[in-house]
Amino acid sequence: MQNVIRAHSVPAHSITRSSAAELVAAVRAAAENTGFAAAVAVTDAGGHLKAFERADDAPFLAAEVAVDKAWTAASYRSATHVWNSSLAAPEVAPLAHHPRLMGVGGGYPVIELGEVIGALGVSGGSAEQDQQAAEAALRALRFEIPA
Repeated sequence: MQNVIRAHSVPAHSITRSSAAELVAAVRAAAENTGFAAAVAVTDAGGHLKAFERADDAPFLAAEVAVDKAWTAASYRSATHVWNSSLAAPEVAPLAHHPRLMGVGGGYPVIELGEVIGALGVSGGSAEQDQQAAEAALRALRFEIPA
């Protein structure tokens, strides 16, 4: 009888510190170009903070919101703007009370070769501005943008 060895783990890829810093810089440039002061958070795939920056003029609440957007995007492996409509459904609505769940545009998983390697959260502008800055940064570094 042949012994079958089963794996008790899976390999996990994570965004590098340098790529996280490049995302922060790309968001900063996009936000400045659009005319708003941003807070930017990049997490690893597990939602743990990898890089962070808050512009001098960004509201202090934007810092926490950016981190929570990245955490939400990493946790559910989807963009945060999709949560707005989802939270209206009665079977999902109780999640709206979770203190870290952020159903506002500006959070995206960072995807490389189809695998989530981290997440990006942007806050400080309108939801649309946050979303546009995040997408611009992801495009600049050639990461996939989920639908």
